[in-house]
Order: sequence, then structure tokens, then C-alpha cells
Amino acid sequence: MLLKTLRLPLFTVVLSALATVAAAQAPAGWPSKPVKIIVPFQAGSATDLLSRQIGTGLSQALNQPFLIDNKPGAAAMIGSDAAARAPGDGYTLLMSGPASMVTNRFLYKNLSYNPDAFEKVGMVAITPNVLLANPSLPFKTLPEMVAYAKAHPGQLTYASFGAGTTSHMAGELLRQVAGIDIVHVPYKGAAEAIPALLSGQVSMYFDTIMTALPQVKAGKLRALGVSSATRALMAPDIPTIAEQGYPGYDIAPWYGIVASHGTPPAVVEKLNAEINKLLNNPEFRERLVATGAEARGGSVADFEAFIKTEIPRTEKLVRQSGLAMQ
Repeated sequence: MLLKTLRLPLFTVVLSALATVAAAQAPAGWPSKPVKIIVPFQAGSATDLLSRQIGTGLSQALNQPFLIDNKPGAAAMIGSDAAARAPGDGYTLLMSGPASMVTNRFLYKNLSYNPDAFEKVGMVAITPNVLLANPSLPFKTLPEMVAYAKAHPGQLTYASFGAGTTSHMAGELLRQVAGIDIVHVPYKGAAEAIPALLSGQVSMYFDTIMTALPQVKAGKLRALGVSSATRALMAPDIPTIAEQGYPGYDIAPWYGIVASHGTPPAVVEKLNAEINKLLNNPEFRERLVATGAEARGGSVADFEAFIKTEIPRTEKLVRQSGLAMQ
């Protein structure tokens, strides 16, 4: 009788152990069919353009199509949820970023996916933001803007491409470090924010370098500073916010590949190696710069460590911005 009661649990344990061993091994010949890269933003966005560059490079390196699957909406949650629910077989990846991996956990009580459950593959790139201003305003530099804002508290506004996005957090960080009272005005994206800035409906806007630069070169908008730690490769003449009196100021959209939970470690390591080969290729890096992106790369552990440092930093910014969980 005792043997009979032990059989089923023992059988279950053996099956579980075999499944664990199988999951740790890469599928034979991976990839043997097309791989999907889910992009949680619309076609033509900065995330989409970068994903297509990476997808093309991986397709050529691994002799299988890496297909872009745009699933925009709900602050990257629709695409992130789809990737989280996919089998962990190495054939579904997600081009992740601050929203999907970090910020959403502090904005939504009932997040439909677990950001920590993804298998981290590797950091890909950043796209620096630029603080833009309407040229009709009586300041030309960041220090002049700060002085004006202190003399006119609550009168200057800044647009972003959505509450909780990197452009919003960049404005919140500047508000804190400069000690100024500027008012946030969220928009759905550059298609709405740029016209509002050009028409004077808002005073300033943190925009991605690729969208911002044509307006600056045309003299329609004024660039006050770059949000990343170093000057943007696409616009080296625009000073950073950090070098204009705010050392340590560093906040920019970042992108990294993650895979569905359970993806075999051998697949993760192979992907990481191939992505780093691409990012270390000078021609490929130049193609990224043309889209406003700057290559990063590094190991799986590097990417995991980066996300861990972003979590408390972002939590502090979200809480200080007054955003309530939805």
C-alpha cells in the first residue's frame, strides 16, 4: 500500500526532473524556423526601426527569418503580455525597454505579465532624448530656461509622449535637480506633441533625437540639452543637460532583447553572442546612428545588472512625479 501511494509522486518528480534537463538544452539546430521579435510599439517608431535593423542582421547571421510583429498599445503591455505568454522555445523574443521592463510595474496594480520572468538576452542600444523649446520663448540655453522658470513658477509646460514614459521621467528628473516648477502635459506621441510645441501650446518637449533634429536644423525649434550622460552621436554639437550644471543627469530610452520564460540558456547565450557581433560591427553601428540609436551590447549578466539599477531609480521618479497606480 505504501509503495502504491509513493508511485505517483515519484513518477511526477522524475518527469519534472526530465523536463528541467530538456529545458536546459538548446533545441537541435536552433533556429530551424522563423523567429518572431515582438515590438510593443507601432511601425515606424524608434523601437520598430531599431528592431528591424537587429532582425535583418540576425536573419543574415543565423540563416532564418527574424520577423517583426508589431503589437502596440497600453504602454507596451499588449506586446509584452503576448511575449510573456509565448512558449519558451527560443522562437519568440521581445524588444523591451523602460516601460515593459521597469516603469509599468510601478504604474499598474494588475500588470498582466511579470517583467522579471523574462529571460534577459542582451542590451541593444539607447536613443538620447533632446529637450526642445519653442524659439519664441525668451531663453536660448538650459541655464537661461532654469532662471526663467524660477522667476515664473508654474508658467512653463513640457510635453511628453505619455505619462510614465521616458520623456516624462526626463522632465520630472530635471524638475527635481534644477528645483523648478514646470508643468507636465502628456501626449500620445511626437505626432501630437511636436505640433503642440510648434504652435506654442506647450513650452518644451523631451523628444527622441531622430524626430527632434530636423526641427532644430530647420530653426523651428531650439535644442536646450541632451538627456543622456554623453552627447548624442547624431548631434555632437548639442550639450548634455549633465554638463550644463547637473552632473549625473542621465535618462534616455533604452532597448534590450528578452525572451519568453523558459527559453534554453544555450539559445540565450547564442543570441547574445550574435547580437554583440552585430553591435561591434562598425558598419552596423553607423546604420544605427542614422536612426538615432547608439549601440550598447554586453553580456546577459550586464543587462540583468542594468535593469536592477533602473528599478529603484525609476520607482523613486514615478513616486515623486505623483503618478497614481491604475
